[in-house]
Amino acid sequence: MKLEVLQSDMIVAMKNKDKLRKDVLSGLVDAVKKAAITNKGRVDITEDLVAEVLLKEQKTMQEMVDACPASRAELLEEYKAKLAIVNEYAPRLFTDIEEIRAYVTDVLELSISKENRGAIMKGLKGKADMKVANQLFQ
Repeated sequence: MKLEVLQSDMIVAMKNKDKLRKDVLSGLVDAVKKAAITNKGRVDITEDLVAEVLLKEQKTMQEMVDACPASRAELLEEYKAKLAIVNEYAPRLFTDIEEIRAYVTDVLELSISKENRGAIMKGLKGKADMKVANQLFQ
């Protein structure tokens, strides 16, 4: 996912007067730009950085949905709508241990062993649910 896609979709949402979608996309664009500013200065906005920010925002939205009391139905529906928009853009993570094992051996071309743990986990960052990926080493 590129930042330009988020920005162009935000413009489309503005033209369509879709306030909720525009607000969510605007927040995502701002979060990506903010993440590009580090202690060492501004870094390039790569697809990996965008994916990392999208996953973080997805997790935050999911926590908001989970923490919202059922008695606040209107607020809960708003959170669910925002989460649905974020889910459209967030990368799909591997959640099955067999998918992860196949990715490691086929794409990363690494054998699954404790010696390769660092390289495997680095290669899976942003592509797999890391809790599930840890099961490879048990």
